[in-house]
Amino acid sequence: MKQRVDRGVFWAAAALSIGFVAWGAIAPKQMAAQSQALLNAIIDGFGWSFVVSTAFFLIFSLFLAFSRFGHIRLGQDDEKPEFKTSSWIAMMFSVGMGIGLMFWGVAEPITHFATPPHGLAAPHSRAAAQLAMEYSYFHWAFHPWAIYAVVGLVIGYFTFRKGMPNLISSAFTPLIGEAGVRGPIGKAIDVLAVLATMFGTATSLGLGAQQINSGLNHLWKIGESNAIALTIIAVMTVLFILSAVSGVGKGVQFLSNVNMVVAVLLLLFLAAVGPTVFIVNTMVASLGDYLRELIPMSFRTAAFSDGKWLGSWTIFYWAWWISWAPFVGTFIARISRGRTIREFIIGVLFIPSGVTMVWFSVMGGAALYAELAGAGGIAAAVKDQGPAVALFVLLGQYPAATLTSSVAMFLVGVFFISGADAGAIVMGMLCAKGELTPPRGLVILWGVLAGAAASVLLVMGGLGGLQTAAVIVAAPFLVVMAGLCIALWVALLDDLEGRPLRQRLRGSGVAVPSTGTKPARSG
Repeated sequence: MKQRVDRGVFWAAAALSIGFVAWGAIAPKQMAAQSQALLNAIIDGFGWSFVVSTAFFLIFSLFLAFSRFGHIRLGQDDEKPEFKTSSWIAMMFSVGMGIGLMFWGVAEPITHFATPPHGLAAPHSRAAAQLAMEYSYFHWAFHPWAIYAVVGLVIGYFTFRKGMPNLISSAFTPLIGEAGVRGPIGKAIDVLAVLATMFGTATSLGLGAQQINSGLNHLWKIGESNAIALTIIAVMTVLFILSAVSGVGKGVQFLSNVNMVVAVLLLLFLAAVGPTVFIVNTMVASLGDYLRELIPMSFRTAAFSDGKWLGSWTIFYWAWWISWAPFVGTFIARISRGRTIREFIIGVLFIPSGVTMVWFSVMGGAALYAELAGAGGIAAAVKDQGPAVALFVLLGQYPAATLTSSVAMFLVGVFFISGADAGAIVMGMLCAKGELTPPRGLVILWGVLAGAAASVLLVMGGLGGLQTAAVIVAAPFLVVMAGLCIALWVALLDDLEGRPLRQRLRGSGVAVPSTGTKPARSG
């Protein structure tokens, strides 16, 4: 295994990760205070950069999809997709969003309903409900999937078309050459990608543990505590490691397909027994509101808006998606071989966004109807007990509450496992020189460290601790993502002109290895 492991990347990432876990275990209060101070500095000084960059990623991905580059394939010109489309969509949706949608699908619209963004509506009003759905779409649809699309496209292109290792650093070959990629700069990029993946995964694990704990307490009054949440993390960590070592084609694909079936059944149940007409009306109206306000919302900063709210919601979300980007992007690239750039971006950007909108319309719509014209009580429960309980309070207002709540906890658990095992596989890839099937020992190690990091973050500050870690790790990776866009642009220009990438770099004295791949047809 030693020959397969990049020792520079592995030991640096492992030392930083273990150091973080040890620090949190020994001095959690000190870590929490210093992390909060760093978070405040990032949001106050660089919050605008998250806003501008995320809007750019959406524009850039749309441009590539509908430009002359769209026909270029992630692989050889005659390659076919490795996975059928239904499994491809299920896997990327399950890994990219699943557990977050379970946690926030009811909680976010209800929270915005009770405390409208930027004070743009009266709390608990119909205008607040409309605004709540608008912002839920904004935070979960096109922008996050554009972030994933950019990273996934870059990695897939350089890995499957140019024959380079499946690493974030490989994409920087057009900018810094092979020597730079193999040197300290390239190693630092991959270490940062590992850390972002670990903390993005840990944030999801923490959210999942909190929600399962809330569900168990709601049904059987077992109480909510860090001890219970940590036990849940431990059990789920063992399960997702077992799934991860079985590989993408078995574990992740099977779990993702199960997720989609069960999630659809839960949505259909709520749509059927809930306020069906209100849900449909909500979906249509919210889509129109979202598209109308997309540009203003995309460029809203703290200059003339509530900076504290932006930091807690929009900037946190953009940072969370960016911290997930190396993990989800690498995974989406891994399952997208053989697809064209146009097919890839349309599939990654529009299909999961559409499913997300339906999800929020059903979950959020049913919850808002309960507050406006039904039993209510969901907003009060969120205020008193936290967002993790929102889904279970909603389900408790419909028939077969125990069954549906149990199904919801099952979904959270499976999303937990499928997302986390994909993260462990990706961290293994990044430490194994981009190998698509990393050594099992690496996968197990990173799975354990992700579980340990989630435990530390929960003890350090619950939901706030999870959010803090996501933003701090995402800040430097934002610079990496900007570099990825530039590198891809340079490579695509060469590809379209039928000129091997190494030719341009050789002209500048930078050595790039022959890839053996054929240039794309231009037409």
